[in-house]
Order: sequence, then structure tokens, then C-alpha cells
Amino acid sequence: MNTNNVLVRVSNVNKVFHRGSEEIHVLSGLHLEVPKGEFLALMGPSGSGKSTLLNLIGGLDRATRGSVEVGGARIDEMSDRGLAAWRARHVGLVFQFYNLLPVLTAERNIELPLLLTHLSKSERRKHVETALKVVGLTHRSKHYPRQLSGGEQQRTGIARAIVTDPTLLLCDEPTGDLDRKSGDEILGLLQALNREQGKTIVMVTHDPHASARASRIVYLNKGQLFSEKPQD
Repeated sequence: MNTNNVLVRVSNVNKVFHRGSEEIHVLSGLHLEVPKGEFLALMGPSGSGKSTLLNLIGGLDRATRGSVEVGGARIDEMSDRGLAAWRARHVGLVFQFYNLLPVLTAERNIELPLLLTHLSKSERRKHVETALKVVGLTHRSKHYPRQLSGGEQQRTGIARAIVTDPTLLLCDEPTGDLDRKSGDEILGLLQALNREQGKTIVMVTHDPHASARASRIVYLNKGQLFSEKPQD
């Protein structure tokens, strides 16, 4: 792998959670490199640490030991304030259950990340219009989440994730709450963002049908990564 093309570099990362006096080792000496422009699927059984790894890459959590580098920046060494600013600029998050605010319309939900920037109101509106167009929801911009289908809510979530033009798109079970038809539409949208706009995507999924859309699959089991599905 061309090291100059690596966007994400996770090196010798350990993650330990504490439950009372008990130590729970979730990730152990883990290494991962994600090239710029890749669509990576991260698979593994429940409790294997997939979402934990995603959170470390996105700066939502910190490793117990090891380094996490994204775009040449050591995010594990940033202050909490610096990390929050970095995350707002560089990371787009897509969740299984959409996480939309029910009191806001689709366009206002999409605009939320832009409120952390210095863009003017008119500039924010242009960014929102572009994101709505990309996900094919311009005609639903004034609708509230309760008026949208599950697929439309997830499209809104993706628009919110890409509205800041992030460096990295992190998706945690993005089709887990959708029927197959809606899920296929969301996967097609993610593929288009990867292939046509060059977005680097890391997607956690338990569904082989979803992971087949990615350009590479890695498997997480017992705190370790494998290029092939480990035997039970």
C-alpha cells in the first residue's frame, strides 16, 4: 500500500473498558490502514468492537494505548476542544437510527453541522441545497422526520453527514433499520458518493449483502482484524 495514499492509520491500538474492578479488553494491538478514496466494510460478531473502532477513527472516543492518524493528523494527541473542531470539519457520521431531531425539517436537520462553521446563512443554504440534491431529496426538504419514510430519513442523515464536505464518512449499520429495497438504495447512494465524489467511507455492518458493495472487507474478531472471515 502506498503510504502517501493512506488517509487513516491505526497503529498498535488497544482499547480497555472498565466495569467496576473488571477490565474488558475490546481491541488488542490493532493495526489498520485505509487508503484515500476507499470504501471499507468492517464486519464481525456483536461485541467484537466494530463500533468502538469506528468511534476511535472518528475522534468520538480515545484509545487506551496506540495512535490514530487521519489525514496526517494525530487525533489521539489532540485536546478535547481541538478534537471537537477537527471532527466537525473532517468527519461525517451516519447512524443506524438516523438521529434526526423531530422538531426540525429535513433541511434544518441537514444544516445543523454548518452551525459550527463561520458560513453565512446564505452560504449554509447553498450547502444544504447541494446536499439535498446529491441524496435526491430536494422535494422533501420542508418535511419533518415523521413525514419521511425510513429510507428518506436515512438519506437525510447522509445529507447531514456530507454537507460539510468531510474528509471521511463513517457509517454505523446504515441499513440496519431498513427493508431490503430501501437498504439497497442507501448502499447505492454510498457507492455513488465513493465512486463519483471520491469519498472515503468506513462502514460497520453485520450484513454480507451490504458489505458486498464495499471495495474491501475486513473482519474484527476478539480484538483483532482479519482479511478473511475467521473460522468459529
